[in-house]
Amino acid sequence: MGTEILVNSTGKETRVALMENQQLSELHIDRGVDRGYVGNVYLGKVVRVLPGMQAAFVDIGMERAAFLYVGDIYPQFLDGKSHDHDDEDEDDDRGLDEDATVAEEGPPRGAPRPGQPAIQDLLTEGQEIVVQVAKDPIGTKGARVTTHITLPGRYLVFMPTVDHVGISRRIDRDRERRRLREFVDKNRPKGAGFIVRTVCASQTNATLKQDMNYLVATWEKIQAAATSKKAPAPLHLDHGLVLRIVRDAFHDDVDRMVVDNPKLFEEVNEFMQEFSPELKEKVHLYRGNEPMFDNFGVESEITRASSRRVWLKSGGYLVIDQTEALTAIDVNSGKFVGNASLEDTTLRVNLEAAKEICYQLRLRNIGGIIIMDLIDMDKEQNREKVYRTLEEELKKDRARTNVLKISELGLVQMTRKRVQEDLVRYLSEPCPVCEGRGNVRSRQTICYEVFRELQRESTRSLAAQTLYVNVHPSVADMLYGEEFTVFEAVEARLQRRIVVRALLHMHPEKYEVYSK
Repeated sequence: MGTEILVNSTGKETRVALMENQQLSELHIDRGVDRGYVGNVYLGKVVRVLPGMQAAFVDIGMERAAFLYVGDIYPQFLDGKSHDHDDEDEDDDRGLDEDATVAEEGPPRGAPRPGQPAIQDLLTEGQEIVVQVAKDPIGTKGARVTTHITLPGRYLVFMPTVDHVGISRRIDRDRERRRLREFVDKNRPKGAGFIVRTVCASQTNATLKQDMNYLVATWEKIQAAATSKKAPAPLHLDHGLVLRIVRDAFHDDVDRMVVDNPKLFEEVNEFMQEFSPELKEKVHLYRGNEPMFDNFGVESEITRASSRRVWLKSGGYLVIDQTEALTAIDVNSGKFVGNASLEDTTLRVNLEAAKEICYQLRLRNIGGIIIMDLIDMDKEQNREKVYRTLEEELKKDRARTNVLKISELGLVQMTRKRVQEDLVRYLSEPCPVCEGRGNVRSRQTICYEVFRELQRESTRSLAAQTLYVNVHPSVADMLYGEEFTVFEAVEARLQRRIVVRALLHMHPEKYEVYSK
């Protein structure tokens, strides 16, 4: 079995699993109220212009204002005009990486273009502007937006602000590339552009024209809505999760799609009838009694993807620690001792770890800066093998990645494009006890903090004969257990009676010391 798409629906939650050779490779989740915003187009209002950062905050109706960098603003577009686009990577397949990242289909963002005006010359506070979400709100950060609108269809990606035609480099037949370029170039609106996606190969001109007409009509509706609405207001909302996956990932090389919800099954069939009727026979309704994700082994992989420690088949393991700025991955030999030399054992663990790391990055949707601490290898040729393995495995990743050579310290530095909240953060919330730190101060530490606070309170309340301590029961046990000798010594030194109260509702790190 090659590639499968599994769709599970439970109440408001919909989960889509992409399977490769019966192994979970990607998981996407939509819970309705917190669905992704990437690809949505809004009429926003500029609420603040920051010349020092060359950026602006735009109100698009979300809880936090969106962030618009000067390099994501197309001055000609603000004037209602198109402009030429000199794209050095025109053959790049702008098929959507991550979860339908339509706004990323355009030219590279984030750096001011030559001759780019300053932000204060482009925008003023209170100005209304049409923007598209390029990156979902993540953590405490608002969404990132761009004025470069991109609308993906089944076969093409429409770029109304860019005068450019690009062909997917995965279409490698020169004759087919010429045919597609000539047809699209001839039929595109003046001043606008298209990216021809990989699935366009061998499609008829009539099919392509239908897709072009649909996308152009969508853009005209967006423009009409922008003139009739008052900011902030949505102008165009992308398809829901399942239909986006069908549009962007359900191609000829997918063996089948299995849906366990009859209503959703009908929606997919209707969508397929309009966009890809030849693939309808690959869509199946799951009729088993056992939950579908259990039957296909998906639930166990989700549990594994939520763990800090990931075991390798050899007996080694990974430790994955995520922070807001970066992710650190430590490789350990664990139970694996090998049967040859230390160098061979190290190489085998590192090679296995390289494959598992790339798999976990995709599955967990980890983005940003990633540091891997491999087990040290003495031979340069072995380091090169591990690096090549990383490169090959990352080719399977639809997200943009950049990996550097293994350093002399055995570290690998890489970046992976972050568009959405990663899987672990999406499925979990900060621990109410440690508040997301991953650890709490020990009971013994709290005991000695209490002893010092007792001394402060005795100084503040000279007339008090009794001091009271409220602590968590686990701390009270230690005060009356292992630390009881110290407790008695503090009581004698302060010449006060000390009463300890064990309160179950107290946080293990919190305590109260007072006198009546």
